[in-house]
Amino acid sequence: MKNPRLIISALRGGAGKTVLSVGIIAAWTKSGKTVTPFKKGPDYIDAGWLALAADRPCYNLDTFLAEPSEITKSFLTRTADSDIALIEGNRGLYDGIDTEGTTSTAELAKLLESPVILCIDCTKSTRTMAAAVLGCIRFDPDVRIKGVILNRVAGARHENVLRKNVELHCGIPVLGAIPKLHRQIFPERHMGLVPTPEHEWAKEAIESAADMAAQYVDLDALARTAEEASELPDLEKDRKQFAHPLPGSPKIGILKDAVFQFYYPENIEALVSAGADPVFLSPLDPGEEKHLKHLDALYIGGGFPETHARELAENAAFRQELKLLAENGFPVYAECGGLMYLGEELVLEGKSYPMTGVFPLIFGLSKRPQGHGYTVVTVDEKNPFFETGTEIRGHEFHYSKVLSWRGKDTDMVFSMKRGAGLINDRDGVCYKKVLATYTHIHALGMPSWAESMVRNAAAYQQSKK
Repeated sequence: MKNPRLIISALRGGAGKTVLSVGIIAAWTKSGKTVTPFKKGPDYIDAGWLALAADRPCYNLDTFLAEPSEITKSFLTRTADSDIALIEGNRGLYDGIDTEGTTSTAELAKLLESPVILCIDCTKSTRTMAAAVLGCIRFDPDVRIKGVILNRVAGARHENVLRKNVELHCGIPVLGAIPKLHRQIFPERHMGLVPTPEHEWAKEAIESAADMAAQYVDLDALARTAEEASELPDLEKDRKQFAHPLPGSPKIGILKDAVFQFYYPENIEALVSAGADPVFLSPLDPGEEKHLKHLDALYIGGGFPETHARELAENAAFRQELKLLAENGFPVYAECGGLMYLGEELVLEGKSYPMTGVFPLIFGLSKRPQGHGYTVVTVDEKNPFFETGTEIRGHEFHYSKVLSWRGKDTDMVFSMKRGAGLINDRDGVCYKKVLATYTHIHALGMPSWAESMVRNAAAYQQSKK
């Protein structure tokens, strides 16, 4: 299958890949192309911007979280109805967790036989950029680097010197030159962009990025490069078909709003394919607690509870109803921000905000990341969702920290092999049918999760009859 595609990569993180990728996707979409966006690596925020630019979901491609065969099948399935795919890489092209670069953007490019375009930050540099690009080309000749886009160019003379050196010494075209922007298109927080639901001018930012790409990037040349991607094997017989909820399917609630917004679309699709009927609701909305009693399970993703701590605390009815349900065996699975919401309190700048109180945990916030990167955990205690002995690969990224924990280590069902976890080298706090963890999982790498969620929901549904 042809599947026109490009990977946008760079020499390092912070070179401008996301703004460039958003701009290209938005400009192509405005021109009438159906673009499928992808994000390499564990990321929700950049993926949110890519999805907004394409007006369709952005999917994750990560060979640490899922097997290469699953990555390929997912890519083929998602691109079957689109004109072109754009994949934003993470960090530098060859960066990974080992010396072989097995989880790098470069290895993904080889897996998908995708052309690569390098976005290079040219700040205070000229000819050296050609040396850096040439190094990337020769470092692994199997990686098909097909062009360069110059970023943060100081002016016409600077661009001319850069362009001549790259094209002369590297033998690949310069397909765009973006000047230093005088204003920030996308606001930033922590180590990345602010999530789209928190940004009132999100669509305006997308328009600005599209205009930037249209003005400074050769979009037609990029499309031609994507068209030159080699054909991939047709895996039609192996592709996953996504189901639709059936009447009587167990209802799994998903908290989704400006607080809880970090969900891989693959995870929600996996729940549906396993037999769930997803229901979206928000603890920020008064009166939503009345919907909880009609659900059969709940999935709470990550996010930033600290940005809406007051509103979460003020909705006492929702907090109390959720805790009551949990006490009566209601299945709940929560990640990161969801974990914080299931604790007793969230302390910010000396002020305490009550949360649901399902777990005897009090959280605070640090100025530095308390967990950042891939995780590997072993399930070593009984719980509702994973068999003991299971190894789970995931990722964590949080600034929150435990201020008080009145439980036992055996209340946590994960032993950390890699990553920070919750406390005492453990994660995955469990109480009755509730399990909450700092580790985010991806359904492609842990398909049993969706099946166990639906199994627990179906059992709870039956118990109510």
